[in-house]
Amino acid sequence: MVSPVLFTAPTQAKYHCALIKPNQPLINGVLSHSFPLSFSQKPLPPRLPSLKLSSSSSDSNSPSSVSSHDTDQVAYDFSPVFKVYKDGRVERLAGLETVPPGVDSVTGVESKDVVISPGEAISARIFLPKITNQGQKLPVLVYFHGGNFCIETAFSPAYHNFLNSVTSRANVIGISVNFRNAPEHPVPTGHEDSWTAVKWVASHLGGSGPDEWLNRHADLGKVVFAGDSAGANIAHHMAIRVGLEKPRGLKLEALALVQPFFWGEERTESERNQAAYSAKLDRLWKFLSPSASGGDDALVNPEKDPNVGRLDCKRVLICAAEEDLLRDRALNYRELLGKNGFSGDVEVFETKGENHAFHIFKPTCENAMALLSIIASFIKQEKR
Repeated sequence: MVSPVLFTAPTQAKYHCALIKPNQPLINGVLSHSFPLSFSQKPLPPRLPSLKLSSSSSDSNSPSSVSSHDTDQVAYDFSPVFKVYKDGRVERLAGLETVPPGVDSVTGVESKDVVISPGEAISARIFLPKITNQGQKLPVLVYFHGGNFCIETAFSPAYHNFLNSVTSRANVIGISVNFRNAPEHPVPTGHEDSWTAVKWVASHLGGSGPDEWLNRHADLGKVVFAGDSAGANIAHHMAIRVGLEKPRGLKLEALALVQPFFWGEERTESERNQAAYSAKLDRLWKFLSPSASGGDDALVNPEKDPNVGRLDCKRVLICAAEEDLLRDRALNYRELLGKNGFSGDVEVFETKGENHAFHIFKPTCENAMALLSIIASFIKQEKR
């Protein structure tokens, strides 16, 4: 069985390669990382719906010093997620499949793609439930997808389908943020891209933003942030940043974290029980975040973040999975918030007998459907 921690989608049959060339700017993507090479940085151009990197072996920027041996030799192997070759080429092994926007035949939810920041290739997929009253204002769900900061997109089938479902059930406008992935764009690039997206959402105050759906139907006084795995980590940080920077026009009502990727140098019981996976995850985190100070960096360990009490919302939902090695840190989050002065309501929901990202791997199973109902009810503030 593949690791349930290192990625949130089954391995696809095709690969996705990006060529990272030492000391030269790229046409389609870059890497600023602690490789044994020096890299320059240039943003990706926007490309919907998938924003995939692409490269050609005949690219004129390819250094003549790179040998065929280097091209074939793996320098860093993070299978089944990605590999990095000695010539700097990144080969993705998972999370590549995408689906176009449109009208969902099951829920009736309509979706479309928007470019948020062309220069930085930040985009989003917006989901609009059936509207019976054209003047109707709806709460806004800003969602951050999982994938360990390095795979998946807002256009992945699993996340497209999940947003269709939760948008319909909760009767909200869904905004699934597409941020740039590591290692080409190391952590915290995804966090910064997500903050740009949050500010873009806030720019629709008074119906004066760039997107007509949000101008017409979004109630920015009722905003919910949510995400799973790495996306839950980002959602957590976005809620703190709202508290610190108070973006005009956006009122954060609630935060929903699904099996959040929190980490630390000292192993918890659930991590010790899966020592091999923990070692792989630790290695991957340090590779994807070269500027961070290891597993106890505030980016990944909220216990080390002095601003964790600045979480700016009234309600928090924490969803854990019993067999997930990240379980303990998810469950400890409630106590951590209380210790740091958070005065809002915190709910915890644990799914028995399931592993990390089970709702992505098995979206139609009974437990996944129950989790979907919990999240939708939380967003709607329904009593359970």
